[in-house]
Amino acid sequence: MNILERLSSQAEQVEVVEVQGENTSVGFEANRLKSSQVEETKGIALRMVRDGRLGFAASSDLSAIDKLVDNLFESAAYGDKIPISFPGPQVPAGVNVFDSNIREMPIPRLVEIGREAIDIILEVEPEARVNVALERGVEHLSLRNQAGTDISFDRSPFSLFIDISRVQGDDVLILFEVVGATVWDEDTLAFARNAARKLELAQRSATIRSGRMPVLFAPSGSLVLAYPLMLGLDGKNVYTGTSPMARKVGEKLLDRKITVVDDPTLDGRFGSAPYDDEGVAHRRTVLIDSGELKGFVYDLKTAAQSGVESTGNGSRSLFSPPSPSPTNFVLEAGTTPLSDMIAGIDEGLLADSALGLGQGNVISGAFSNSLGLAYKIEKGEIVGRVKDVSIAGNVYDLLQNVAAVSRETEWIYNNFRLPYILLEDMNVVAKQ
Repeated sequence: MNILERLSSQAEQVEVVEVQGENTSVGFEANRLKSSQVEETKGIALRMVRDGRLGFAASSDLSAIDKLVDNLFESAAYGDKIPISFPGPQVPAGVNVFDSNIREMPIPRLVEIGREAIDIILEVEPEARVNVALERGVEHLSLRNQAGTDISFDRSPFSLFIDISRVQGDDVLILFEVVGATVWDEDTLAFARNAARKLELAQRSATIRSGRMPVLFAPSGSLVLAYPLMLGLDGKNVYTGTSPMARKVGEKLLDRKITVVDDPTLDGRFGSAPYDDEGVAHRRTVLIDSGELKGFVYDLKTAAQSGVESTGNGSRSLFSPPSPSPTNFVLEAGTTPLSDMIAGIDEGLLADSALGLGQGNVISGAFSNSLGLAYKIEKGEIVGRVKDVSIAGNVYDLLQNVAAVSRETEWIYNNFRLPYILLEDMNVVAKQ
């Protein structure tokens, strides 16, 4: 008797998830190869609803099933009473998230890519210290439940991280880029060339006054605005009442130029898959449409608690039960070319990255961050890097009046696709 059959006779609902993965990583530190390693993950996670209570247990020891089952029953005895229903069979999203080129990529090729990325940076900034991390993986998930769902799928995540620092006296420049995909992109070194372009712009220095002025957020800088929105759209935060957007579906909260989508159906993207980690078929979900709040992201548990359906956003690791999580968080492109946005600024700031992101009461929308990398825009041109600059505000106030959203977008931090966002009037504090 298999474990699903064994447990189905003793509980109202049962879920069996098996995960298997292999991760190969290569790391460079201060321009030199530092490490390479291969890690394997294999395990089983169980959930059940017994007497209306939800239990969870997991183990990487596949020979200790009896102990795992005992842990599951104990967890269910004290679990939350939730009217959750595990999903029946569903039609999967037709999305490509596996590439044998990634699965079969040898360590020497990863090392070669890392060295080529470092060379691109050193050609622009010979004094830079460059750290690079490359990871390629193969993930397999299978899920069965008593409702008849029996699915499995493979993914091949590939990510690159570059961290650049340059110290000249008391001037410390820090710059980093993170990209990821699940389908091989022949233009692998685009992320390094993008970082090199930023370094070239940073070679010139500029000063900027404190005061109110236009601020243009680059996609990496736009995360200051997008991250609080992401937290506010989380169904768990909505259920607990901590989200400022709770009970406001149907209201116009932001400028009409702002549309936010959760989209796990994009080929080759880090957050894409045919199903979520609970067997719910993935689909594109519009969360904010032209400034109007349309809904939130839910897993099965938070959906049951809130009296709605799961949006297919259940995400888990082997030893953690599912929770709601965005897949690919997309702030849709606008209509204005970036060149026009820059050309229209007489004096302003280009915010490329912020320090301390995620600190403080972020879910409220309030932020106050020093900028890790920023440039001055003067008479329609980027004239140089500015140091010791900080910005502050509240996302829900600022995004009610957006001057422009760019046609251009970029993928950052693997799961975010963001445009350039221009806010005409923000408070900027510059250390004199």
